[in-house]
Amino acid sequence: MSQRGRRQERKSDIEKQLGSQDDGVDSGGNKINLDPTEGLIFKWHAMFVVSCVIAVSVDPLFFYLPVINKNDKCLLIDRRLKITAICLRSVFDMIYFANIILEFLCPYIDEDASRISGRIKIVTDARLIAKRYLRTHFAIDILAILPIPQVLVPIIFSKMRSSKFLDARKFLNAFVLLQYVPRVLRIYLSWRNLIESSRELARRVWIKAAFYIFLYILASHVLGAFWYFFSIERETACWHIACENHIGCMPSSFKCGRNLGNYSFLDDDCPVQTSSTTLVDFGIFLEALQSGTVSSTNILSKIVHCFWWGLRNLSSLGQNLQTSTYFWENCFSVFISIFGLLLFLYFIGTVQTYMQIATEKSEEITQNMKRKELDIKLWMSRNELPDKMKKRIISCIEHRLKEKKDFDTEKPIPHLSNIDLAKEIKRHLCLPLLKEVQSLKNEKEHRLQLICESLKPLYYNEESYILREGEPLTAMLFITQGSVCCFKTNNDDSGENGEGIVSGAECIEKGKFYGEQLLKWGFNGSSPELSDLPISTKTVKALTKVEAFALTANNLKNLVVRQSQAASAAKGYAQNVRRRLNEKMNENPPKKA
Repeated sequence: MSQRGRRQERKSDIEKQLGSQDDGVDSGGNKINLDPTEGLIFKWHAMFVVSCVIAVSVDPLFFYLPVINKNDKCLLIDRRLKITAICLRSVFDMIYFANIILEFLCPYIDEDASRISGRIKIVTDARLIAKRYLRTHFAIDILAILPIPQVLVPIIFSKMRSSKFLDARKFLNAFVLLQYVPRVLRIYLSWRNLIESSRELARRVWIKAAFYIFLYILASHVLGAFWYFFSIERETACWHIACENHIGCMPSSFKCGRNLGNYSFLDDDCPVQTSSTTLVDFGIFLEALQSGTVSSTNILSKIVHCFWWGLRNLSSLGQNLQTSTYFWENCFSVFISIFGLLLFLYFIGTVQTYMQIATEKSEEITQNMKRKELDIKLWMSRNELPDKMKKRIISCIEHRLKEKKDFDTEKPIPHLSNIDLAKEIKRHLCLPLLKEVQSLKNEKEHRLQLICESLKPLYYNEESYILREGEPLTAMLFITQGSVCCFKTNNDDSGENGEGIVSGAECIEKGKFYGEQLLKWGFNGSSPELSDLPISTKTVKALTKVEAFALTANNLKNLVVRQSQAASAAKGYAQNVRRRLNEKMNENPPKKA
């Protein structure tokens, strides 16, 4: 069975399973398609995967909320960015919530039952659907939808109380970062379900490669936001440590709007323009502090710079990172190296798979082409086609196979994309046969070519009936390959089982024709009518595989009508020209000498 046939059988099987359930109707009274492999559910799952990816790219905006004021040595929150990030996050949380509701309602494919039975098994029982969702993805979706960054990120930097708050801040940081686990895991699970539910999508390796490239870019964006966030944390941590060594310094004043006193000592204790390690070695975060990224309010330039840092170090697997001895900084650097390596291996694996599939397809096309080329060469040799025409046919076949289109070498003419080439083949094969027809021997060359272009290629299997005695003669046949038998049947009681006796058998082979009386019907001097078709006096049966061209009654009628109209138009034009000449001569009679 062909691939299309298997797909149709699979689709009809799913429709039968869903047809026994009440799937619901839309506002127009049409039945809603709840097939998990296509239709509404499949489109929603695809849209949900895209929304999950975009949502993860929106979350890093919360890490750009804190901004350092260099002059006042304080920390402020970018309120405009805060409102934008919260609004965007709320929109995607609503999509998450809608997906949670749909997961309790939509049918799913039972993979275990499908493997055992060999056919797709769709589960439509509401209780089983809810039980499966609660057991698998429900906890992940709830953790992913919690508004942790909206609440905790502003809290982390809004309360600059004392050095004890640094320990609490690490705890809050852990909550913010850990929410990425269920959100990224949800992307992976949704993508895997989407691939499993669509075999067509699973075969498109370039989609997987594009998805991994996008994940690579997304990871660079997220890591850059972490780098910015941790850079500010390291500098504010240095402020707290320096504040403990100075009498009268209040950590709560590090929040902009509450800063009291002179904190110029921070330039000496926490220098960022030099790599001094007086109190804190900033390590990989020194670049963000020196470049002024942490004090910039230009969100676009800040994101681009941090993205470039993430992409650069993710691509190099963190080899260029100069870390300090700070434990969490080293953990962050190790994570960059491992995560970059994993993404690289996944991407390379996908590319290798794509190259392997492309190579296999190329070899398959080459082998198929060689087989098809041999068959078509035999066909061209049997029909004695000229060399130039052979080259054009081979070129046409190669082009068609490269486009992954099939080519039947036993019936090549209907598959030729070059219409002019098909016409040339018909003229080469059929023009000599038309000249052999008694009714067409006196016809002009251009009229024979018009008839030739109207011919239709036909193919008959061995022992098949082409025409039966007593039926209307709907076509005149020109045999180019094979042989047919024409015979009469005498229906009387002398035949065995009342089948009649065959008489007047005649064999028509290559280069012959049958049905010349159709031409007499078409060229009888008046407009031919399909209701007055001649009746076949013989039965025509294929003795072997037969290749033929047919001049059908309908094509012959159209040809006659067009020629009649052209002749009438030419006659009318000649009469108009003659009339105008006569009028001019009457207006200007010749002068007498």
